[in-house]
Amino acid sequence: MAKTTLNVPDISCEHCENTIVAALKPLAGVEQVSVDIEAKQVHVQFDECCTDLGQIRQAIEDEDYPVASAH
Repeated sequence: MAKTTLNVPDISCEHCENTIVAALKPLAGVEQVSVDIEAKQVHVQFDECCTDLGQIRQAIEDEDYPVASAH
């Protein structure tokens, strides 16, 4: 199981949080998603056998939330 934190500077409210969670939850291998609105970060726990950081990043960006960095 892998964990990553993505910096998403455009997160500003609960609507943003709900949109990002809804985009990531259906991805195969995504186990847990949490959004820290104040820190503007998305924390994801996922199975690397089923998905990867690129797919997670793309799902967020497909919802018009550019990802600044991931670690």
